[in-house]
Amino acid sequence: MSLRTVLDRALASQAELDAAAELAVTVESGCTPVSEVRPRELVRVSGVLRSVTVRPREGVRALAAELFDGSGSLTLVFLGRRDVPGIEAGRRLRAEGRVAVLEGVPTIFNPRYELQGAA
Repeated sequence: MSLRTVLDRALASQAELDAAAELAVTVESGCTPVSEVRPRELVRVSGVLRSVTVRPREGVRALAAELFDGSGSLTLVFLGRRDVPGIEAGRRLRAEGRVAVLEGVPTIFNPRYELQGAA
């Protein structure tokens, strides 16, 4: 390990260390980092759900969950749902779907997902 790496780790905040660890898990699992997803691309992402909210989308109820992977966040939207078993803040999961961009935020509608345990 280089002196620069040691100094960077010593001076990094806990949030930066947590983000780096989360990104390492994402990359090791073969998933695409959120910072690298592109519109209309079919992707597999993984991370921790930071927040889960119910909000209307064009007159239809939808459950929206913010997925964070250390490189960035994207929104998973489950249309027509007020809740989805296992989808809760703090939960780790892997999701697959096609990326759309809504209000500048990468979004996957009705993703296929696999729960992976608590973060």
